[in-house]
Amino acid sequence: MANLNKVMLIGNLTRDPELRHTPKGTAVSEISLAINRVWKDDSGQKQEDTTFVEVTLWGRQAELAQQYLTKGRPVYIEGRLQLDSWDDKETGKKRSKIRVIAENMQFLGGGSSGSPGDRSSQTSRPAAQNYSSPQGATAATADEYQEDDDIPF
Repeated sequence: MANLNKVMLIGNLTRDPELRHTPKGTAVSEISLAINRVWKDDSGQKQEDTTFVEVTLWGRQAELAQQYLTKGRPVYIEGRLQLDSWDDKETGKKRSKIRVIAENMQFLGGGSSGSPGDRSSQTSRPAAQNYSSPQGATAATADEYQEDDDIPF
């Protein structure tokens, strides 16, 4: 039987990324996304719902998120679901939480920060910069993410 664990999300950061390092020096960043859903109910009234999702970024992606993303910025995340379980120290009860482990990240939209996703002066469509790292692979260096003025769009 085949298995699939794939998540694709577009949302806005609810806070600035938090960058930490493991004892071995690997960068890890936690971000939280607010993902809005708008629909009309049976009576035609506009309804809105927001889902908050915790995302973990590793390696170079974590560093780039901390460097370029801020609260409110839109981002596209591809990743996988992971269930974290622990015993609550106060109540002694078993607790669990589903989070997304990012495998691909794209900065969306433009802004005034000059970030890699900021191409608002060059195009009328939302800009995106793709930062992906195959599972188990080391992310590319910052030099590989320099913007190229000769991009034809």
